[in-house]
Amino acid sequence: MKKSTLLLLMITLYSLINAQRITFVSERTGKPLPKVSVFGKDGSISAYSDDRGTIDKQSLKPDQEKFQLVYKSIPIDTLSYSDFDQPVIKINDQLTEIDPVPVKKNRSRKYIYITGYFNTYTALNNTVNGYADGVITYIFDHKTKKLKATRIEQYRVFRLPKTDWNERKFPSWLYAVYMHLPQINWVGNIDKYRKDETTVFQKQKSGERDEIEVKGDRLQEKDFALLGYHFFDVKTVTKIAYIQGSHKQLEDLLEYNEKTSMKLKYKSEPNYNMLNVQANFYPTSFDSGDHKDDHKVKFDLDRSYYTSKYWEDPAFPDMQTVLNSFQKGDLKEQQNMNSTHTIKHTT
Repeated sequence: MKKSTLLLLMITLYSLINAQRITFVSERTGKPLPKVSVFGKDGSISAYSDDRGTIDKQSLKPDQEKFQLVYKSIPIDTLSYSDFDQPVIKINDQLTEIDPVPVKKNRSRKYIYITGYFNTYTALNNTVNGYADGVITYIFDHKTKKLKATRIEQYRVFRLPKTDWNERKFPSWLYAVYMHLPQINWVGNIDKYRKDETTVFQKQKSGERDEIEVKGDRLQEKDFALLGYHFFDVKTVTKIAYIQGSHKQLEDLLEYNEKTSMKLKYKSEPNYNMLNVQANFYPTSFDSGDHKDDHKVKFDLDRSYYTSKYWEDPAFPDMQTVLNSFQKGDLKEQQNMNSTHTIKHTT
């Protein structure tokens, strides 16, 4: 009798735990959708679906009332808290995607150029406080597939206004300085990721693409303390998507995402703060040539630099519009420092 009671309790507990998991699936394919962001009405990121398309309902706060679902930088639905009572939520993921242009197989060419859109943003305690996007070209050696140069074409930076800084309170710090360009150095030679002993390397199939996932963890057992500052639970996740069934070469690249998270606090703070830094790259064209062309615009987080409204391209993954709808203008665009063009930014 005791064994039966214990078994019943275990089954009940298991059911309760799993009842808190919600899965996002595609209306088209019925397959789980990873990387769906759930924003609360105040602009905080309440949840982010994992590789199985699931989130934990406990991460959603009822006082947020309405939640915006964002998939591939595009708002796709608005749900109330009660809508998350169902274990499976279907999402219309019929989004427009650009098919990359293959590199012309020309052995006499020295370099491969991959041009595309990027964005990067930081969030402290799930509230975004810095965002940047733009157009970038990565230049690889044709033979070794090694990254030789990075050329910024144009970009925008949005930051929160400076506030009173308190060195003993992490929430008063400006985390936009941690934004960075996507580090796609090894996308043409994935064995480099496999050989890194500090990471976990996995191959996955996701819908109509092949994915490589590389994970790394630091400071899992004990935090690192220095001068009263504590750092703990550092995690990195890099996901690289290629054409399904391809050889995972540069010309097969479809998307690149990297995310770093860290818990940090000053000794007088009662709880850890959660810092997240995200960087994404979406290739739009491939080419080859004989010139490395090191000329580039410096990626300066205190300014913007653009010559055209690249964000108005229908294929551009405009997370700024998404964030602006929540932040209500709190994120301020830095001045466009291109002296030869004056372009009024619109949202």
